[in-house]
Amino acid sequence: MSEFSHVFEPDGQAIMREDYMMKGFWREKFFKNRYPLTLELGCGRGEYTVGLAEKFSDQNFLGMDVKGARMWKGATYALRQGLKNVGFVRSRIEFIERIFMPGEVDEIWITFPDPQPKKANNRLMHTNLLRAYQNIIKPGGYIHLKTDSRMLHEYLLFILKHNSILPEIATTDLYTTHPDDELLMVKTYYEESFLAQGKPISYIRFQIPEGHIFTKAEYFNAQVWL
Repeated sequence: MSEFSHVFEPDGQAIMREDYMMKGFWREKFFKNRYPLTLELGCGRGEYTVGLAEKFSDQNFLGMDVKGARMWKGATYALRQGLKNVGFVRSRIEFIERIFMPGEVDEIWITFPDPQPKKANNRLMHTNLLRAYQNIIKPGGYIHLKTDSRMLHEYLLFILKHNSILPEIATTDLYTTHPDDELLMVKTYYEESFLAQGKPISYIRFQIPEGHIFTKAEYFNAQVWL
């Protein structure tokens, strides 16, 4: 992937000390337009990143993950399809504030992350990361979670309630409650597998109020939902 012009791989040591060169310049230097920028975190194979890019040609999309072997599939597909509104970043999500300026991202998607049942600090919806998402997303921007994990769904609702944030949508059976929402129709490899097994898909969409200060909740007892 080092030969792909639409894949960015920040140096792991350097980014711990200083901001990445593309921070604040994604639209100007890579996409070369002023379209809205959507970021998919933990993008895996990149199905959601490229799926959204194909549906919405007037928007920009970046998929971010630390595992390059998975990301290669989506990056290769985007290259072969000639998609100009999609790119990929190979880096740890903990470094997003080194990679994006405050307000640079318009929307964030998190699709089928590892629920980390025994390690709350590693969950992509942990309070520490929600604070980071708040710092890079524009005021009023949406954050989306799609998951097959009821535990992770309830965990996020717990965090939001503790912080007095009311989600716009929170459903434990997405395709029953929102069967015609075009934005939700892209499906990942894992999602297709879960649906084939008859598992319901959970979905939460919310905004973080401008100026909101996240307070850390007590760790949610994941064992209740296993």
